[in-house]
Amino acid sequence: MAKIAMLGTGFIAGFYTLSINGLRNRDQVHMVCSLDDKSGRKFAEKHGIPKWTTSIHDAVNDPEVDVVVVGLPNNLHKEAVLKAAEAKKAVLCTKPLGRNAAEAKVMLDAVEKAGIFNGYLEDLVYPAKTLKALESIKNGVVGQVIWARSRETHPGPHSDWFWTKEISGGGALLDLGCHCIEIGRNYIGKEIRPVEVVCWSDTIVKPIDAEDNTIGLVRYENGAVAQFEVSWSFRGGMDLRDEVMGTEGTIWINNFLRTGIEIFTAVGEGAYIAEKAESTTGWIFPVADEVVELGYNNMFADMLSAMEKGIECKETFYDGYVVNEIMDACYRSAKSKKWEPVELQNWRGNEKTEPINKFKEYNKDYYFVKEEKMPDGSVKLILKDKKTGQIIQK
Repeated sequence: MAKIAMLGTGFIAGFYTLSINGLRNRDQVHMVCSLDDKSGRKFAEKHGIPKWTTSIHDAVNDPEVDVVVVGLPNNLHKEAVLKAAEAKKAVLCTKPLGRNAAEAKVMLDAVEKAGIFNGYLEDLVYPAKTLKALESIKNGVVGQVIWARSRETHPGPHSDWFWTKEISGGGALLDLGCHCIEIGRNYIGKEIRPVEVVCWSDTIVKPIDAEDNTIGLVRYENGAVAQFEVSWSFRGGMDLRDEVMGTEGTIWINNFLRTGIEIFTAVGEGAYIAEKAESTTGWIFPVADEVVELGYNNMFADMLSAMEKGIECKETFYDGYVVNEIMDACYRSAKSKKWEPVELQNWRGNEKTEPINKFKEYNKDYYFVKEEKMPDGSVKLILKDKKTGQIIQK
């Protein structure tokens, strides 16, 4: 049984606490830390947590605490992680790991020097649909992945600090792009090096200093590309979708917005419907169990079980660091309007990855281009002559 110090009492800390207290039934949030005593007391009473404090130091160093979960605003991640490393406590940190790659690298170095278990709380690689897709990719169902697309858009985050660049470190790219970039890494293969990015980012709708919309491409060493689309100005709720295209197949995933439950109401729901839902009347799309649908339960089960077994979990601080380096490159590209290199100071994947096999052989004389069944029932083959380069059909 793990006894956990939850740092933070905001929206994400609530989801984390529901997952921890409810899934394995043997772990417990033992201490909660809020910068505001009233919020901490209220959060503790709501979730049945025995202790609360306004001191990060006291929460981390409570003698009964085994694991520190960081669910604080972005500007406090480094302080909390360094305190956990100093106390030799296992630490799990919400996304993004840092406001930039430099912060992330300091945190990565600290936990590895301390020799403590660390987990990067990237919930959106843990939904059941995503895990199933990753298993299918591993089993070769789609062949070699050549393109992945991940989209997260909604009307904007919950708390004021997200909208303040000095605290958050950035806008939609940092807040949502971190999800989509790591999803793309998982689909393409985390062992394959991301080499360069091109990115458009702008502030179009919101009266803020940071960006509210971003689209980017991350190119990997084998030629595969991960596309991400994020927005803080999308209307209609939260849209989470992934697509994967391989040499032998395709995967589509819709994780949110259209949830599988559709209700029409003229009078309104009255209660909470789903994260970022904008309307309580008309057609609404409730979520049966958000901590399940968004992967929180699988994430904490993976991390706490890995900690017990003394093995590495699926998402570590190293993954968070790589994501921060990719996002830094995206910010550079948004300014330069050019492809920018991903400047990884620490790379642990393949030293060299062979390019995707572009040509499939039909026989010794031809490459295969396409096969299609025609309306009359015949089958048409499009082939390329290896010697002449001529495209033929038969």
